[in-house]
Amino acid sequence: MKPIARGAALVSVLIGLAQAVFAADEQAPKRNKAESYFNFSMGHVYAELAAADGNRGEFLNRAIEHYKAALAADPEATFISEELAGLYIQAGKVREAVIELEERIKKDPGSADARRVLGRLYARLIGDPESNRVNEEMLRRAVEQYQKVVELDPKDVDSWILLGRLYRIGQNSVDAEKAFKKALELDPSNDDALTELALVYSNSGENQRAVELWKTIAERNPNRRNLVALAGAYEDMRDYKNAAQVLERALALDPENLEVKRMLGQTLIFAGSLDRARQTFEDIVAADPRDAQSYLRISQIYRQKREFAKAREALNRAKELEPDNLEIRYGEVSLLEEEGKRPEAIAALKQILDSTERRSYSGPDRANRAALLERLALLYRANQQYQKAVETFHALAALDGSLAARVAAQVVETYRMARDYSQAEAESDIAVKKFPADRMVILSRATLLAELGRADQAVAEAKKLFGNGDDKEAWLNLAQIYERSKNYEGMRQALDAFEKLIGDDDDRSTLYFMRGAMYERQKKYDEAEAEFRKALAIDPDNASVLNYLGYMLADRNVRLEEAHRLISRALELEPSNGAYMDSLGWVYYRMGQLEQAERYLRLALNEVPHDPTVRDHLGDVLAKQGRLREAIEEWQISLKEREAGPPVERDAAEIAKINRKLEGAKIRMAQETSGSKRKP
Repeated sequence: MKPIARGAALVSVLIGLAQAVFAADEQAPKRNKAESYFNFSMGHVYAELAAADGNRGEFLNRAIEHYKAALAADPEATFISEELAGLYIQAGKVREAVIELEERIKKDPGSADARRVLGRLYARLIGDPESNRVNEEMLRRAVEQYQKVVELDPKDVDSWILLGRLYRIGQNSVDAEKAFKKALELDPSNDDALTELALVYSNSGENQRAVELWKTIAERNPNRRNLVALAGAYEDMRDYKNAAQVLERALALDPENLEVKRMLGQTLIFAGSLDRARQTFEDIVAADPRDAQSYLRISQIYRQKREFAKAREALNRAKELEPDNLEIRYGEVSLLEEEGKRPEAIAALKQILDSTERRSYSGPDRANRAALLERLALLYRANQQYQKAVETFHALAALDGSLAARVAAQVVETYRMARDYSQAEAESDIAVKKFPADRMVILSRATLLAELGRADQAVAEAKKLFGNGDDKEAWLNLAQIYERSKNYEGMRQALDAFEKLIGDDDDRSTLYFMRGAMYERQKKYDEAEAEFRKALAIDPDNASVLNYLGYMLADRNVRLEEAHRLISRALELEPSNGAYMDSLGWVYYRMGQLEQAERYLRLALNEVPHDPTVRDHLGDVLAKQGRLREAIEEWQISLKEREAGPPVERDAAEIAKINRKLEGAKIRMAQETSGSKRKP
């Protein structure tokens, strides 16, 4: 029998029963319970008809009317309120459902069932937590109902889990953890509770605990979803090697799953396994030749390998497939920059911004535009177009007011890099008045004061970063300020405090690098090298450490082949870094390869034209080549740059050394000129 026909038959039976009840009771007082039962039964029939017929409004409305009549006939039948609320929800009448449930709870505050339904209803009205669009009032109400539910029914595992989820949405990780642990006390094998607890740990940065939980979940049920989640937890720890191994296990379960292959390819890039990553993405485009994102990743890999022609070929293929894709267009900017074509990169980025300009922007579009504007400002700054950088930073603040403090700090940094110290200080004064508690603003001011030689003020400013004694970032920042102020005892103490608070390898690598720099500045070269080696043991491709160690060896004129290898690797990792170009030029000078030395030092000047050390090094190379007039010019520029630079960099010993070289070169030139005049 068809559902509607079956329902019609049931209606006639119920009507007959109801008529019999009323006939038997014709002389008795009105039977509200009978009327209530009849209407409830009719409502139930229409609800079934609605469900069988795609929730048609006609049947739903009839069901609602009968349930309302049933409740009016017998107000004590409170369970009908829950059924009625459910129908309201099906009909999209959320407000009516809320009213019905709230009335039910007023009559029966101890009804856990009604509170569950109302809590779920409020939870539906919270919004989209993934996009940070949360109705705080609805969240509060949902939490309130589920708190009462678990109080009334403390063994309800599902409600503990739902309450934990609500806490997690509200960024209340402490209570979320308690709720999920309570659920696990009641049901230790509950995968939902384990999964949610793992998410709490991931969101709160407790990555090791998250990994351990995901490992437990994946061991019990090694399906694709759980393995991918475990890989993600490893990635949060930057353990890309283990993440890749787990993704390979997930892929073994479903070898044709391109989504998992993409994840694996990206993870292999992070792990530095570029050839394996390239092969993974090439397998994807072989299966799906129209996968533009995979061509983009292949381009990225070739770009990192400095194989620019192949990078360009893959990028062009991606552009053919998706010419308007913002990420692909941005790949063009990155490639141009890596090729050393910064003006072209700026032009390409401006074109993206111009073509995507709108009168107003949605949340995601605004975030994308903000990222592009900030990148443009940084490109301008790297290209020494400081005023354009400042203007672009201001455009960023106008687009998104929440970034105003960040922009203020960047503007101070831009004027500092431009050596416009008076303007930098003026901007810093304004910034600290507007954003007195912002970390970036405080740090930018402390850095500026340190460069200006006002060490005590700089340290006092940096100490404002401390929220409490356990703030490891504040200790690291303070160590950096002490370093700029050349207060190495203060730097040592700050690093010792930082060491007591650190946990992961990234922090340890930073500690060893900073200590190495501290020892090098104090000419404790063996201790410095030991610290740099420890940092490289953790991160062999740390460009800053590779360069610093290589330069230290070259400057002391020892182990030059090793110095060359270290610095060359640093420059491979960051090919546009002017400081690394200077280091490579200097090691070539020490090796007696003067043409190569001059080449890299002039390349360095393209990146850092105001660096007095590069000018000094170039002067030494030119003097060694016998080009004394050019050498004198470079040394003179070096002295001017030191004078124009920050007071903290006006090293009296370095200035005296350059002056001695200048005087010596002038004497040699005079002697050579005099000798040439004596010749017949």
